[in-house]
Amino acid sequence: MALSAITPINRTHHCSFMFPPKQHRQHLRIYTFQCSGTNSNKESQSQPQNNALLKLAWYSSELLGIAASVFRSPSNQEAPPQRLLQTVNRAAVVDTIKQDFQRSYFVTGDLTLNAYEEDCEFADPAGSFNGLHRFKRNCANFGSLLEKSNMQLMKWEDFEDKGIGHWRFNCILSFPWRPILSATGYTEYYFDAQSGKVCRHVEHWNVPKMALFKQILRPSRGFGLKDYVNRWLKAVQMKL
Repeated sequence: MALSAITPINRTHHCSFMFPPKQHRQHLRIYTFQCSGTNSNKESQSQPQNNALLKLAWYSSELLGIAASVFRSPSNQEAPPQRLLQTVNRAAVVDTIKQDFQRSYFVTGDLTLNAYEEDCEFADPAGSFNGLHRFKRNCANFGSLLEKSNMQLMKWEDFEDKGIGHWRFNCILSFPWRPILSATGYTEYYFDAQSGKVCRHVEHWNVPKMALFKQILRPSRGFGLKDYVNRWLKAVQMKL
């Protein structure tokens, strides 16, 4: 959209009848103003809707993980060991966090418990909650929904009150359409000044919020509705 405004014409008046060597011409100045950008009102209206959908997906996945753990056969329920630090200080906590990454704690729940405060806050793009055991349970339940997964700690940064672990994660969800979830991001580990334990665990994903949700809904190659129909038709033809 463009807006334009024209200034009044500037005239110069002379009282003498003698003509100057050069006549003064009238000057016309035109100013053009251009406005560009996105519709902030539309973005602000869609933002709450996106957040609501993401929270719905997050809580649905949590409930689905709990349901899967209930119906899982006892023989397959192998709880991770109760890992504990003998000496708790910041250096030891940082070291064990790096070891927990090697155990893919994000999808196994296999993390060192006393490296975190019991009421530690866990936050991600979908929401936040307090409670170490709830986080451990959610991680283990999420892992039960995966067919394959890989998580790597790419870089670690130390700051005065926190450490930041940059990671890369990808997995195949064990849904009928086998969606592939792939992302990079980083997690902020805020340390309690007295205990040295992690009191806030904040995840950041380098993928837009709704893109993660769309990845879950997108079938991987060979597992779309059309592929299932083709396999069913081939099975029917073989029987005939």
